Amino acid sequence: MGIIELEGMEFYAYHGCFKEEQIVGNKFTVYVRMEYDETKAAQSDCIGDALNYQRAYEKIKEQLQIKSHLLEHVCQRILDMLYENFPELQHATVKVSKMNPPMGGQIEKVSLTLSR
Repeated sequence: MGIIELEGMEFYAYHGCFKEEQIVGNKFTVYVRMEYDETKAAQSDCIGDALNYQRAYEKIKEQLQIKSHLLEHVCQRILDMLYENFPELQHATVKVSKMNPPMGGQIEKVSLTLSR
């Protein structure tokens, strides 16, 4: 089983329940772990036989640009997109973190993780 991890992806986006969050925006970080059978790619050395993580990054970036109220919604959309676009995917984990959430105190981030 091959494991591809996209770590420390940073995006500026407009997710949140408060009106101000959807106007001002915030920094978000995303972590994605994708498991697939890499045997063919390891033998052929051909990108066409691999799970193309550059394409995965571009698709994740597109999802972050769609406004949502909840991190659950963002994570679910990313998971759905991964399975729709990468049929070789066997298991995926997505973690989305909102940096410095507006919660009335000093909080580095709040995160949500979904797996399927």
